[in-house]
Amino acid sequence: MTGTAATAGFSTADREYMAHAIRLARQGLYTTSPNPRVGCVLVKAGVIVGEGFHRRAGEGHAEVNALAVAGEQARGATAYVTLEPCSHYGRTPPCSEALIKAGVTRVVAGMVDPNPQVAGRGMTMLADAGVDIASGLLEAQARELNPGFIRRMEQGLPRVTIKSASSLDGRTAMASGESQWITGPNARTQVQRLRARSCAIVTGVESIIQDDSALTVRAAQLQLDNAADIVRRQPLRVVLDSQLRTPLCAKILQQPGRTILAHCSEDRARAQALEKAGAELLPLPMLDSRPDLRALLLHLAHTEQCNEVLVETGATLAGAFIAQQLADRIELFIAMKLLGSEARPLFTLPFDTMAQQVPLQLEQSRQVGDDLWLSLVPQYVTQESR
Repeated sequence: MTGTAATAGFSTADREYMAHAIRLARQGLYTTSPNPRVGCVLVKAGVIVGEGFHRRAGEGHAEVNALAVAGEQARGATAYVTLEPCSHYGRTPPCSEALIKAGVTRVVAGMVDPNPQVAGRGMTMLADAGVDIASGLLEAQARELNPGFIRRMEQGLPRVTIKSASSLDGRTAMASGESQWITGPNARTQVQRLRARSCAIVTGVESIIQDDSALTVRAAQLQLDNAADIVRRQPLRVVLDSQLRTPLCAKILQQPGRTILAHCSEDRARAQALEKAGAELLPLPMLDSRPDLRALLLHLAHTEQCNEVLVETGATLAGAFIAQQLADRIELFIAMKLLGSEARPLFTLPFDTMAQQVPLQLEQSRQVGDDLWLSLVPQYVTQESR
């Protein structure tokens, strides 16, 4: 049995096949939730005889899809899979068992599955059946496929990304609340893609009252060939609405998929009216006179199986996620325009001293149309939690 950190013994061909499996896994970027994105390549005598990726929860896993393509050619093949093959029965049978039955003689995994139900058991099952195993090949790239899934499995929380759009002077809306549109259509396409890869979108009730946002993924704006398939799964919509002020006629309650109102209200009549309008209600404990955000994230991770959560909201709630060190990333779209000192800020963070500042690491910057897109990581976030 080869140890999980062993990489020196991998050949150039091994690396090329795993890189191909990683590219395949990326095809499930928007559709696999709550499952991880996984790709698999079957190779025999230097020829790819089967390949596949996991497309959607409840459908075939990457290994099963690759085996279906390979057929009898899988016997004696090497399987390159981005994540350790599963060993437990869920919606589908164990992939480790399928690889053994197909006669695969070697399995190379990009990383060990962080899911406690698997966590090395899949590789052990393969080794016990006489399959040559190894893992840790291109592990960093394999981990990048599933940052939210890994965080949920290892730490019990989803990965939280704040999406914000501002002017060059850091303003998100005029004092009146008018905000459409600060950024251009290219930036809005990228926001749609951020929504599409997320399991849940969180906003505040003020954003719903002010903008009447639907918070849906829209096929036309995605500009992807498989957009129609992607929008079959609409992310869970969550409104932080402590006193249940969401209007009964709000667009967010009229969309396909689910909308949860996280609240601290005891107004049962109002709650019943909102439930009748299509909302699901989630009572939350209070923390400093506000709904407890960590309790919300724990619910999203454990009950809703959310891997990635996108926060699209105003300055107050966005600032609260940062102040409580619950935001893992900030995706900031900056328009090359000025809105002035009376316009609304990006974050409400009532700091008094320089010691309270939150440093941000710039991971990537891109130009999208006329706008600038910055990917930022607050420095209280550890490498393992991204």
